Amino acid sequence: MTPAHGGERRAGRRQPADPAPGRDPTFHQLRLFLLLVQERHFGRAAARAYLTQPAFSKQIRALESRLGAVLAERGGSGRFRLTAAGRGLIPCAEAALEARARMGALRGQDLPQRIRLGAIGGEAAMPYAQSVLRVLRARHPALEAEVRGVDFVEQIEALRDGTLDAAFLRLPLPAELDWVVLAREPRVVCLPADDPLAARSAVTLADLAQHTVADVPPQVPRAWWDHWTVNPRPDGTRVRYGVTVSDIEALLFAVAHQHVIAFVPAAARTLYPRPGLTYLDISDAPPSIAVLAWPTVRQGTPLLTALRAAAAAAAAENT
Repeated sequence: MTPAHGGERRAGRRQPADPAPGRDPTFHQLRLFLLLVQERHFGRAAARAYLTQPAFSKQIRALESRLGAVLAERGGSGRFRLTAAGRGLIPCAEAALEARARMGALRGQDLPQRIRLGAIGGEAAMPYAQSVLRVLRARHPALEAEVRGVDFVEQIEALRDGTLDAAFLRLPLPAELDWVVLAREPRVVCLPADDPLAARSAVTLADLAQHTVADVPPQVPRAWWDHWTVNPRPDGTRVRYGVTVSDIEALLFAVAHQHVIAFVPAAARTLYPRPGLTYLDISDAPPSIAVLAWPTVRQGTPLLTALRAAAAAAAAENT
């Protein structure tokens, strides 16, 4: 992803506007600020956060407004120089995030009775997910695992807002999440059954260059979908997007009836056989990586400690 850096070059000092000036910074804003410090570039920091560069810059300006101080003096092409206030904020931000993580651990000294898990697409039915759930049940028989499906938008938002404790997802994921890898598998293309390429057993990305690809809503991290659709392609060509879909069923319907294609894990052949669709191997597409993910700020809680141990044990069984 190469997000545009619009409106960042500005002469002199300025006090950016924020809808809530004078309020305390949010933990999300502090995490983004530390990302900026680590990457030393607005574009790279935005990419790590899976935000567009303008959206990332807006969060930093909001943080500056809440603190009443300029933290970074912008230069051209995403470069910046930390001010004295910016340098002074670094240890404060680190301490605040560390304290939040410790408080999260204190909130649950006893293991809760329920864990809320999400699964995108058919991930909950996959053998590796079932292995995690089986190990978790064996180790903690009193713990009830509630599993529900999430769509393309909910997969991150439900973890961010605490609706879910963890989720079975596919990489890449934002920096605010941590994960354990459960499996790797090839990626395939889903085509209409009457597509001229459908008679083949495999294709290359170049074979698909003229095909329109299904898109996702703007709330979905763009870097996630760019990764899935291999945008840009190895030759630098940008993908042409078509109809927007929010979940796997809408995606498959769009391929069958709305003149688009989609890139999906190879397991879709088994999970989603549909009239009017065909799945082909892609010889030069990178693999898909399945993970169990959770918010980094809550990873020290007893609940997630138990889940991580179960996931590690299940992953070891499957290797």
